Amino acid sequence: MSIVCRQSRTFIGVDGMKLLRDVNFADGSSARKRSGAIFNIVTGATVSEIIDSRRGELRDVVRGAYLRYHEGLSVNPESHFLKFPDRPRDRIIALSARDRGSEVDRAGIKWISSFPGNLTEGLPRASAVIILNDMVTGFPVACLEASAISAARTAASAALAARELHRETEGQVLGVIGCGPIARAVLGQLEADGWSFRRTVVHDLDAARSDAFRRGLAVETVALPSASAVVEESDLVLFATTASQPHFLDATLLKPRHTILHISLRDLGTEVLRDAQNIVDDPVHALREKTSIGLSVQLHGNSLISGTLAELMTGEVEPDAARPRIFSPFGLGVLDIAVADFVYGIAVATGRFQNIDDFY
Repeated sequence: MSIVCRQSRTFIGVDGMKLLRDVNFADGSSARKRSGAIFNIVTGATVSEIIDSRRGELRDVVRGAYLRYHEGLSVNPESHFLKFPDRPRDRIIALSARDRGSEVDRAGIKWISSFPGNLTEGLPRASAVIILNDMVTGFPVACLEASAISAARTAASAALAARELHRETEGQVLGVIGCGPIARAVLGQLEADGWSFRRTVVHDLDAARSDAFRRGLAVETVALPSASAVVEESDLVLFATTASQPHFLDATLLKPRHTILHISLRDLGTEVLRDAQNIVDDPVHALREKTSIGLSVQLHGNSLISGTLAELMTGEVEPDAARPRIFSPFGLGVLDIAVADFVYGIAVATGRFQNIDDFY
């Protein structure tokens, strides 16, 4: 279904998806033929509003993107890291991908920076944009503020892994190590997915950050003095720090009851991963850039990786209740493109975008 628009700068898709294929203009030309004239901007405020109101749908968007990639339909090259020899803590990453299936075909790139020093200035550590390209003409057609998109796809990925690996969604103790925006996004997604925790325990090197994280949570939340203390008291544990090298080294603290969402990738020592069931998003991507799972595979071999999240979803791999289970996702660009395309479609369908009609 499509609608007729008075002028190219005010088009609205009905279902918010497959936008350029579905829209016709008042002069009879199609958006497909005129897509080179279209360039829209979606601001961070709009992106956040859409994400906050659609978390259940976002989980399904991310799930679908994982499965399409698993089926070999999508393209997800290695991420490119721009690093600075004089500023070793800072980096900017480019993640390009094409998300392709029977109902979706969109390419694009996420350009995301991580400058931890921003935190001392009261600025977010991460900032990002996503450019979406039309797959008919190749033209870039939209730019979206993407820090919220990046957090949302990470949160949905973590929640999907938690559901597949842990499965006990009520009466559990949640542990959070690293109390920044990613941790809050993951907690929001878990709550949207029906998780109900009897207690939450948290740790952050910045006590003020952990205090701010605790405020506003409905469940009892306690700050603990160390990551080890959090793990000892928890069932489901989220690592969402900015650690650049392993700091949690005591493998004896992990028990079969534990599911670890190792979102920040570099917290765990190699011995911690050695005796666990290790699940990744992609076995090639996850070993790059000195991740904990990459360092551990160097020591213990590729058999350390039990499978991927998509293989859990399809039943090709089963969770191992006899061992702690660790999910270490490198972060696939195809997830960013899938979420961005979903958000963009809704933004256009509801008129919440800015058209730069003379961009080209």
